Amino acid sequence: MKLKSKLSAFKRWISPQLSIQGKIFIAFSLVALLSILSIAGIVYVNMRETIKDNAVTSVSDSIRQADESLKIMLEEIDRLNTVVVTNKNTVIDTILSPSEEISYEWFMEQKRIEEFLKSLTDYKPYISRIAVVGLNGKVFFSGDPWIDRTILGTPTIDYILRNGSRHAYLRQTGVYETITVGREIRYDRKAIGVVMVDLNYDFIRKTYGVKPTADSMLYVLDKQDGFVYRSDDIPDFAPPERRIVGLKRELAGNGDAVEQTIDGRPYIVVSRLSDYTGWTTLALIPLDSLLTESTKLRNLMLEVSAIVLIVVLIGSLQVSSRITINIRRLKSMMMLVKDGNLTFPKKEIQTKDEVGQLYHVFISMVEELKRLMEGIRISEKEKREAELTALQAQIRPHFLYNSLNTIKYLARLNGAPNIEEVSGSLIELMRGVLGNSNEFLTVREELDYVRSYVSIVKYKYMEPIQVHEEIEDEGLLDARVLKLTLQPIVENAIIHGIGSREQGGAVTIRVRGEKNDLVIEVFDNGKGMTQQQMDRMMNEGGKREATSRFSGIGVLNAHERMARMFGEPYGVKLYSELGLYTKVEIRFPFMKYQPKSDQEVI
Repeated sequence: MKLKSKLSAFKRWISPQLSIQGKIFIAFSLVALLSILSIAGIVYVNMRETIKDNAVTSVSDSIRQADESLKIMLEEIDRLNTVVVTNKNTVIDTILSPSEEISYEWFMEQKRIEEFLKSLTDYKPYISRIAVVGLNGKVFFSGDPWIDRTILGTPTIDYILRNGSRHAYLRQTGVYETITVGREIRYDRKAIGVVMVDLNYDFIRKTYGVKPTADSMLYVLDKQDGFVYRSDDIPDFAPPERRIVGLKRELAGNGDAVEQTIDGRPYIVVSRLSDYTGWTTLALIPLDSLLTESTKLRNLMLEVSAIVLIVVLIGSLQVSSRITINIRRLKSMMMLVKDGNLTFPKKEIQTKDEVGQLYHVFISMVEELKRLMEGIRISEKEKREAELTALQAQIRPHFLYNSLNTIKYLARLNGAPNIEEVSGSLIELMRGVLGNSNEFLTVREELDYVRSYVSIVKYKYMEPIQVHEEIEDEGLLDARVLKLTLQPIVENAIIHGIGSREQGGAVTIRVRGEKNDLVIEVFDNGKGMTQQQMDRMMNEGGKREATSRFSGIGVLNAHERMARMFGEPYGVKLYSELGLYTKVEIRFPFMKYQPKSDQEVI
């Protein structure tokens, strides 16, 4: 079951639209893969360079030590040669002696000089033979191999005579391989012979036995491009001797290590020129064999990297699953809400991170949604009730109008003009309040409703109510205003302003234009109001007070309607002085009248 769930989760990750868990998994995997490959690559490259540097350092140090060891031996041999060529009694006199072979004198001379030579080479195992060869045919030696007068006239003697004013070095091949160090013997400014010391070749092999790899090659060449030494077991793919000579001339023993491809095979070539002998040492290290261990290490690193990557992938899978588990829970809850289920069992997400914060915000949104839906349900219920009430209210005004018309006709028949006037004004006022469904009326219509209201309320007072109208421009009467905003203001002016005066009360309605605004001012010369009373009228208390009047709409109600409709600075403002006057300013944006075909008046 676990494997099945893992496979299904993996299928989701590789879908076109990856989940967050899949993205985290892929991101972790890519970062881990790049990191592992980068580290492995850097380590491998550095290790290759380190192996090459170590090989070059090791070979260079070994060659230097070999040259130093050979130099020490050659210096010792040079000192022996110097002792021989400067010994007059034993060496020079014996060479110049007239004694013939197979004579007693010759035998004694030979015994004496051989004992002298033997004493020089005792305890020096790196010397295989020391010989004194006179140009007159006398030959004396100590060690192996045997030597006789047949050596005279050979290239070896000629080379020593040409180059042996100090020391001459050359390699001898044949039955015995050796390095010969020769020097001419001079007497009376003439060459009378040579002294030759043969260096044991086994010591040369041990000294230059430098092989960092099994197939490495080391060559020692003299000044004449002759091979003084070459490694044993030269591999079959070794470069030919002419190529080695070319490398020696090309590098000139500068002591540098270079990478060169010889016959299609890459090598590290290390060269060194001996200041003492003038010999050049060349070491050729095949790169493929040198880096065999690095190849094994590279394969091991790849295996380890693969294992580490698998561990990281498994770890990233677990980490991404733990990171996104709360997101999946939140998604499941959102899907339930999408399906309309607002009573789902809440899964508490206790984390304090962004997901936890989203969970609490989501729960708050669900609670708010439930509250709003409950409000909508209640509103719909109230709407249905209001529609029923409106239907009932639509029927009642007809009976009221008919009843008022009946009262008006009866008053006319009975000669009661005041009752006829009141009932007619009440009909017109109620027709505007209940019968006109338009939200906006013209200023002219608003003034008509005010006149109807004054015709009704004047019979309440003993003195007639003086209502004056001042119209700045007749064209302003066609401007549109909110329905029933002027009548409540005039009502307040009459009841609370001049109603308490015994006589002389008057209300003035002034209509004027101000820039792009329409301003209606209602002025009364009543008792006035204090600031506290004006503040109370413009707050909720004033609203409760206003709603108890005839119109059912107060000053605050008119102000709030205008403020909601038009915004600042439109609305109602109060100006008053106690005992003198009260002025109400109503400010509208100027709107021209546009008659509607669907306007209905009951």
